[in-house]
Amino acid sequence: MMVIDRHSSEITSNFFHKKRRDEIFRRIQAIRAARFVCPQQTPTFSKSKTMSFCRQLLLRSLRFTADETRPASIYSLSRPFAFSSFEEAAAERRRRKRLLRIEPPTRRDPPASRPPRNPNAPRLPDSTSSLVGPRLSLHNRVQTLIRSGDLDAASAQARHAVFSSIRPTVFTCNAVMSAMLRACRFDDVFALFHFFFSQQNIIPNIVSYNIQISAHCDAGDVDAALAVYRRVLTTAPFPASIFTYRYLVKGLVDSGRISEAVSLLREMLNRGHSSDSLVYNTVIAGFIDIGDMDKAIELFDELREHCPIYDGVVHATLMEGYWKQGMDKKAMDCYQSLLDRQFRMTPATCNVLLETLLKHDKLIEADKLFDHMLDEHKPPVFMGLNLETYKIMTNHFLQQERFAEAIEVFRRTGVKPLPKNVAAYNHIIQHLCENGMQTDAVNLFDEMLSQAIEPDAATYTCFADAFSNGSKFEVALMFLDKIANGGEAALTSAVTFCNKIFNGFVKAGCMGQAMQLFTKVAQSGIKLDAASYEILITGLCKETDLDNARTLFEEMLTRGMLSSVELQSCVLDKFRKAGRNTEIESLLAAASQASSAQRLPGDEAPTPISTQTIAGGKLPWANLQGSV
Repeated sequence: MMVIDRHSSEITSNFFHKKRRDEIFRRIQAIRAARFVCPQQTPTFSKSKTMSFCRQLLLRSLRFTADETRPASIYSLSRPFAFSSFEEAAAERRRRKRLLRIEPPTRRDPPASRPPRNPNAPRLPDSTSSLVGPRLSLHNRVQTLIRSGDLDAASAQARHAVFSSIRPTVFTCNAVMSAMLRACRFDDVFALFHFFFSQQNIIPNIVSYNIQISAHCDAGDVDAALAVYRRVLTTAPFPASIFTYRYLVKGLVDSGRISEAVSLLREMLNRGHSSDSLVYNTVIAGFIDIGDMDKAIELFDELREHCPIYDGVVHATLMEGYWKQGMDKKAMDCYQSLLDRQFRMTPATCNVLLETLLKHDKLIEADKLFDHMLDEHKPPVFMGLNLETYKIMTNHFLQQERFAEAIEVFRRTGVKPLPKNVAAYNHIIQHLCENGMQTDAVNLFDEMLSQAIEPDAATYTCFADAFSNGSKFEVALMFLDKIANGGEAALTSAVTFCNKIFNGFVKAGCMGQAMQLFTKVAQSGIKLDAASYEILITGLCKETDLDNARTLFEEMLTRGMLSSVELQSCVLDKFRKAGRNTEIESLLAAASQASSAQRLPGDEAPTPISTQTIAGGKLPWANLQGSV
């Protein structure tokens, strides 16, 4: 940036003075020219008078310029071309920005008052914009519990939040009900719907009603589902969705009411919904089941005429119908006609085709279709398969006890592998454990950990059931080491895992292995609960190993755990027969004195665990837990 000198303003002023003088001289020359053009009208001036006139005119102009106070902006550039420093230039830029700002109004008009809300207008359900802040955090906590398989804790957290300042949204309520529906706990679905939407006045959306309708249909009560559908049409501020008709039509077909299913299909079309291939597929499958193939083909032709987007799922149903009638060639021709269309089929369509082909031992075609799905899977552009695809393929080999091929298919991937979750691993681990292949199951467990997939309670339950019969004891000890090194979440599940193994060893009469496992657990840092001690002490008393039983019973009381009345009576009975009942009585007396010394004066004595009750009866002794 060029910097001008400090006399720049003076130079600029002199420049304008010079221009003023030039203008004066031009006017004088114009007067002289006019005199020569019109000599008869112009007075005669002598040379001296002319010079005197010019001098006076010039002095007058200069005097007027000096006396007149003019703004400085006339004599200086309105926008300087340079500054003496970068700071000065920055200050000038800030000044110009301040001048360009819009000044706030000195007086603001009062806002227009909102129109009063109509009290008779129906309340609308929550929108997705309400799922923010603390309500979103609550929703995420509930979803985490659902993914871990602890549905009771998820339901309790959502229900307790209703009475707090952070009320759950309808999306959180739907998530809990959907989890109960997937677990086939239909009574819990109905109870939660009544609690959230009837008692606590949370506004349900169409997904809430669809969950209730699906639960009624799965429970076999289609009339109740239809009643919910009629209530949606009459009272809800939104129409029924296409999923509503899918659930209802499936329920009607499963209950053998095919004519009502067709009527509901026509009602769906009359209410403005487009032709849905899944609804048609359900009705077509119903006609195939009753042997009316002509009506099924008629509905298929109607679907092809009106359906704007066809996904190919009905072809699998027609193939099944042809196979039922023994027409293998027609079934494969139908499958080939679908492939000739050469359009990208969704995973849902391919999964149905896979299941149909495998069911009728078309393994070569199914394997080609599976490889095609792996090649087409290129997320996020296109999802060619999902976890259900792997489940269908592995189930075919697991049912035939071809476990090596099942594991090979489970590990097969395409260009972009599909991430697997804990449920996919649990499915194949369960089959391996049930068939005595604990070593392969442990290898899959290691693979799951290497992919940062956290095992859940179902994973440990599979291994506990496999190791509880006393077989593969070394593998069980190795697996226990993996649990001990798995962090807090694994240690929480390790107690349940150990209790199931202890119980299995006691029932099988393998007390030696049970005590070895107990020693291993104590060394690994896993803190057992009262149920663990009761299982082992009961088993030792049955084996008349009173010394180890007394040691464990004393350790249990020393750690502050409350023993049940059943355990005390069992131990006293065994030691009384051996003439050593005083040892147990002294231990119980010492434990009672220690607990009394720890209580403050006026505190009530704790109720024995064996007498505590819950809704429906007493607590089972295997679930007793004392403070560790």
